[in-house]
Amino acid sequence: MASLNKVILIGRLGKDPEITTFESGNKKMSVTLATTERYRDRDNNWVDQTEWHNLVAWGNLANDIADKRRNYAKGDMMYVEGRLRTRQYTDNQGINRYVTEIQVDKLMQLVSGHQSTQSSYGTAPQPAQEPVYQAPAAANDPFANQQMPSDDLPF
Repeated sequence: MASLNKVILIGRLGKDPEITTFESGNKKMSVTLATTERYRDRDNNWVDQTEWHNLVAWGNLANDIADKRRNYAKGDMMYVEGRLRTRQYTDNQGINRYVTEIQVDKLMQLVSGHQSTQSSYGTAPQPAQEPVYQAPAAANDPFANQQMPSDDLPF
């Protein structure tokens, strides 16, 4: 049976994108994205629940974002497609840590009827004239050949 690892998010950038260039010339873009769910609690008061997502893009997609960095800024409404990736690293104290990120395949800036940083519930954002950026499937994926140990699998 086949499986699917697909994430689609619409939210606001929590900061300006950060571009890292490695010695090899490869680039990595990282940024946070906030998605907010709004609901009414028992007392009929509105409650906003915000989730923060770490986004990462590599290669050509990171290059395109670096070249157009002025177009992506904190507070921009973005449509994101990608896949979940969990990676392990060792921190400065020698402790193994895990981080889960969205590895971005497509990124598109959205515009709504107003430029407020407040959410506009009931108003669907309209896509900008800017093209959708799409990264090649495995060419720029530094984790493509990595396997998680079988004891870390959730099933």
